[in-house]
Amino acid sequence: MTIDVVTVNGSGCKQGTAEVVVSPDNTSFWVIYSDYLAQAGKGAGATDFRKNCQLTLQVNTPQGFSYGIAEATYAGFGHLERGAIGYQSVNYYFQGQSATTTWKHTFNGPFDDNWSITHRTEFSEIVWAPCGEQRNLNVNSALRVDKGTSDANTNSFMTMDYQRGEVRTLHHFSWKRC
Repeated sequence: MTIDVVTVNGSGCKQGTAEVVVSPDNTSFWVIYSDYLAQAGKGAGATDFRKNCQLTLQVNTPQGFSYGIAEATYAGFGHLERGAIGYQSVNYYFQGQSATTTWKHTFNGPFDDNWSITHRTEFSEIVWAPCGEQRNLNVNSALRVDKGTSDANTNSFMTMDYQRGEVRTLHHFSWKRC
């Protein structure tokens, strides 16, 4: 299996700031972000509270097999003042399909630490690539920070940023015969 990055779009992953690496055993892949930060409060711009990144990937699979995302681990760093709320979400879908897998996690302030979230999908709930067709896999992630009731003179943020402690996201495939 190989993975080719077709496009990288979004406010959380400007061109050249997301890298995809396939594991040696072809059971997973990492996405390494280098500039993925959402923030709210003092010093934040009007659109800084929400950042997203959509990766369009061409997964080249052996003939006769289908795949889907069974598990994904996202990690980063967060600083949320008391009263602020942070959100991390992701959805996966194949080009031309409406079926999707969506995960969302909420963080409540006060919070000032590294974070790691693992999303798992039951085998029966996995969205599978269509058999015998080449369809791109779309991975659409987002970080959002709501200043909520936090002090107006403070800043809260969340990041998925490789530079802040070797953070990367890990996606595990499930495979099945067509």
